[in-house]
Amino acid sequence: MNTLYDTHCHIDFQAFDEDREQVLEAAAEAGVERFMVPGVSAEQWPRLQQLVNQFASWRFALGLHPWFIQQHNLNHLQELEQALDTPHERLRAVGEVGLDATCDNSELQRELFIEQLKLAKNYRLPVIIHHRKTLETTHPLVKQYGPEQGVIHAFSGSYEQAMKFVDCGYKLGVGGVITYTRAQKTRQAIAKVPLSALVLETDSPDMPICGHQGERNEPARIAKVLSVLAELRKVDKDSLSEALWKNSCELFNEAQPASNDHVSG
Repeated sequence: MNTLYDTHCHIDFQAFDEDREQVLEAAAEAGVERFMVPGVSAEQWPRLQQLVNQFASWRFALGLHPWFIQQHNLNHLQELEQALDTPHERLRAVGEVGLDATCDNSELQRELFIEQLKLAKNYRLPVIIHHRKTLETTHPLVKQYGPEQGVIHAFSGSYEQAMKFVDCGYKLGVGGVITYTRAQKTRQAIAKVPLSALVLETDSPDMPICGHQGERNEPARIAKVLSVLAELRKVDKDSLSEALWKNSCELFNEAQPASNDHVSG
């Protein structure tokens, strides 16, 4: 079985409160050994950390997501810095942060994004970046303020856009988008960029794969993303999953051996 790392999933969200352990068991059966669970708001961070302590296979990040911009203020940056000052062996990144053209308060978004990039750089942590219609405005800020490592979550741009971030040392999150044949631009980009720049993700409970539209997404479905990626790149799944596992561990500065720790900690 392929060993997989879901590098972006929100399995702390209420959508999983009724059956979280069963979802994690199904993921383990599909080969998912580790999960990166990003923070989205200061209000959410304490609950996220409580859940992380229950599940040994979880890693986590802390950040202020632009979707929740109405909940954020500049004081939360101080709270974030205090949290980053408190060592936790499974706190592996700053995120989910970024810019979203469909959300309000673009000036506050920008200020929070820049300051969080600076924090990630100061603490030598990778950054998990959300974007929506903002790839072109995100890139120069990453180049100017960002840490040496990071991931562009749910990458959905062109090959040229992809390589701008790859050239900065960043990885691209590959999820359900590539399972849709209509996503030609992104599929072509993901097929061409260096394999060392790719990691798998689901964004559960969001971004369902093709054939499961309207359903809650789950980490177990990352196995389908792996299959489609293997087809697009014309490689076998075993060597691909091995490379992607290595990429994911490098991204989050982790030891590589599979943990087999999907049960409650």
